[in-house]
Amino acid sequence: MSHSILINMKQKPNLSFWKLWNLSFGFFGVQIAYALQSANISRIFATLGADPHSLSYFWILPPLMGILVQPIVGTASDRTWTRWGRRIPYLFIGAAVAVAVMCLLPNAGSFGFTVGAAMIFGLFALMFLDTSINMAMQPFKMLVGDMVNEQQKAKAYSIQSFLCNAGSVVGYLFPFFFTAIGIANEAEKGVIPDSVIFSFYVGAAILILCVIYTTLKVKEWPPKEYAEYNPGPEAKEQKADWITLLKNAPSMFWKVGLVQFFCWAAFMYMWTYTNGSIASVCWGVDMTAADATKTAAYQAAGNWVGVLFAVQAVGSVVWAMMLPRFKNTKTAYALSLVLGGIGFALVPFCPNQYMQFVPFLLIGCAWAAMLAMPFTFVTNALQGYGHMGAYLGLFNGTICIPQIVAALVGGAILSLVGSVQSNMMIVAGVFLIIGALCVAKIKEKKQEM
Repeated sequence: MSHSILINMKQKPNLSFWKLWNLSFGFFGVQIAYALQSANISRIFATLGADPHSLSYFWILPPLMGILVQPIVGTASDRTWTRWGRRIPYLFIGAAVAVAVMCLLPNAGSFGFTVGAAMIFGLFALMFLDTSINMAMQPFKMLVGDMVNEQQKAKAYSIQSFLCNAGSVVGYLFPFFFTAIGIANEAEKGVIPDSVIFSFYVGAAILILCVIYTTLKVKEWPPKEYAEYNPGPEAKEQKADWITLLKNAPSMFWKVGLVQFFCWAAFMYMWTYTNGSIASVCWGVDMTAADATKTAAYQAAGNWVGVLFAVQAVGSVVWAMMLPRFKNTKTAYALSLVLGGIGFALVPFCPNQYMQFVPFLLIGCAWAAMLAMPFTFVTNALQGYGHMGAYLGLFNGTICIPQIVAALVGGAILSLVGSVQSNMMIVAGVFLIIGALCVAKIKEKKQEM
């Protein structure tokens, strides 16, 4: 890309706080859906009858669908121009499908299926849910890349991070809240409790309302105006395939991707094994027993996992406000990951359920940095490359591939650490520390040409 194109390109205007807010508001609803999935998938499949050593395999589908869907959505939306915009149609369709599937997934054990059939139904529902969440999630990142200038991009992603965490808190607390108001948290063998089912129903309603709000409030630039603000002729963009884009990607893309690998592998183990870890560490449930997931203690621990994930999200919101105060972004990034690594390592050593707030607040520090910093680094490096949607879709591979790898080897690692699920949290902590060390490879530049 020549420097002359960048010089002649019109500067994107500064947007008011509320315009930046509206760009990302639908993310609140999408994140409620994602939080319900993250906190309850292991609980749902364990309740249906899954073995702990095969539990990580159920987590292959979400990132696998992400790596397939997001580059397609990114590339297709780069070439889409409709009266409703280029990104918003994909957002709306994804959200609509997610709402339908959220009403089906928690009922996998309620249709009279055999254990095997119920898990197959749950797997297909999970596949469609994650496909649709990914389809709805990616356009928000692209809208910021399309419409926000470099000076405001960190602020825009911080707003997105805040809404993301706020949505997470709500989604995580739903089962605990519904149990507290008297909705059943236990059910017959192989059936998901009503507290979880109602959580998915209410989450689906909020999701569609939030997405409708963004659809009504955000007006994307038409093709001519978009071209004035974003370099790279549209015809040229259409000819580039993904392999070519990856070959020409800025080095920042790969350096941040290396950090991402260890971070997202760590969080995959958190999502997979926190239910079993908290049940054994805080409730004394023997997770090697055949009927462990049928006990009231396991379901109570499942609700508490939602509370702990909400604590993590609150910690993330607070830490996200601290991050801009660091003069060196790399230092802030690395420190955040180290704090998260310490938090993971502490989980097996906090037998009181309230003591677990400390580890999960520290884990929230890592989550805050993971949500905001990688996309700030990469979108700034991509200025002048064009194909913003396709590149962000491909960059999503640095989120999905580590989760797939971690899920594939999760059962083997669990065996290596004595089949104790809480030991997997220590493994996650080690991964985050390695990720922090990899931050040293990042060289901050406004532009890589």
